[in-house]
Amino acid sequence: MDTEILARIQFAFTIAFHYIYPPLSIGIGLIMVIMEGLYLKTGNKAYEILTRFWLKIFAITFGIGVATGIIMEFEFGTNWAVYSKYVGDIFGSALAAEGLFAFGLESTFLGILIFGWNRVSPKVHFISTVGVFLGSMFSAVWIVVANSWQQTPAGYHIVGEGLSARAEVTDFWAMIFNPSSVDRIIHTWQGAFLAGAFLVLSVHAYYIRKGRYIEISKKAFKIALVVATIISLTQLVSGHSSADGVAKNQPAKLAAMEGHYEKSSPADLYLFGWVDNENQKVTGLSVPGGLSFLVHQDFEAPITGLNAFPKEDRPGQVNAVFQFYHIMIAIGLFLIALTLYASFLWWKGKLFDKKWLMWIFSFSVILPQIANQVGWFTAEIGRQPWIVYGHLRTSQGFSQEVSSNQIMFSLVLFAVVYSLLLVLFLYSLNKKIKHGPYDEAENPLEII
Repeated sequence: MDTEILARIQFAFTIAFHYIYPPLSIGIGLIMVIMEGLYLKTGNKAYEILTRFWLKIFAITFGIGVATGIIMEFEFGTNWAVYSKYVGDIFGSALAAEGLFAFGLESTFLGILIFGWNRVSPKVHFISTVGVFLGSMFSAVWIVVANSWQQTPAGYHIVGEGLSARAEVTDFWAMIFNPSSVDRIIHTWQGAFLAGAFLVLSVHAYYIRKGRYIEISKKAFKIALVVATIISLTQLVSGHSSADGVAKNQPAKLAAMEGHYEKSSPADLYLFGWVDNENQKVTGLSVPGGLSFLVHQDFEAPITGLNAFPKEDRPGQVNAVFQFYHIMIAIGLFLIALTLYASFLWWKGKLFDKKWLMWIFSFSVILPQIANQVGWFTAEIGRQPWIVYGHLRTSQGFSQEVSSNQIMFSLVLFAVVYSLLLVLFLYSLNKKIKHGPYDEAENPLEII
């Protein structure tokens, strides 16, 4: 297999696997802040028990996330040496800041969080919970900033030519606040909040279905439902803003997302479909002029299509971009409908009467994870053939000295190790969930 393709597959595999865990950490961190804040405010022991329980799950998630994330930084130097040289001055500060927040701020506060329950005051412990949450959020900021710079470069100039060329920072704040970074940071945070909230919803819906920890699970479920409802709705705003940015800064990606080929014409908005890239046709259900309306508030406004770009400068896998994008949208709309319906039942006092709804929530944990993954795939595959948009092609960025056999060997090795880590994570998670928030032999009324 081609060396470039193998290098891309390996990086996609490692980053997709890693991306399971940081969003969960961020989302669980937010839930823990709310739970412990309620404990400080009300003195209700149930909220302390819930915080302790989810702290254990947070620690497992954080540990696996760190272990799987280290590999990617080595891949930059081994498989993507030309790319690393090109962006080294840009990414150096961002990755250093990410390490500071992830391994400094977050890890330090996590130590207090885990071992400080009976050693520090409740307020200091709560501050540590907030510190862990903020550390996880700011850690994500620097990674997203670095990736956003690849999508929409700003605040730099190019030094040198050919393979020796590299980008240097000329305006640090312009680099940080490049045209896509704010929208993508907010959207990434929201995806993380949903991942964590739906894990909490899933676990406590499972307890309610099984008749275990009923009262304490109802409290946790309501907290997570408020978060999930608000965030799923606000994602519509950030998603629309992100799409507007793509329309302005990466029109070829937007055209691929909706399978729009004509150079300049009104574009339909597809609910679902299938793209025939060879014949430049899309078969599916669409809203005529819908994309034009979303971008320009005019059903007849022209949208730049893929044929406006040379073939070598447009995404090659148009159907993949189209499908990933529409899967993300479909999941997002389903989560809005699900959380709004659950909130309505809560208002009517019937939320926990619907066992089928608890069953859906038990398995809904996978949906935000899928949405996060396909959203990332949409952004990265839609950026092709550029690794730094408009400047450095992916075919130019990988290491010329690394052979396909070497990449294949390491890919197989990573697959084995990551599979073992996934089994360990699921085993540990399942063990904590089966054990529950407290010993069921105790009297729940005395605890809660």
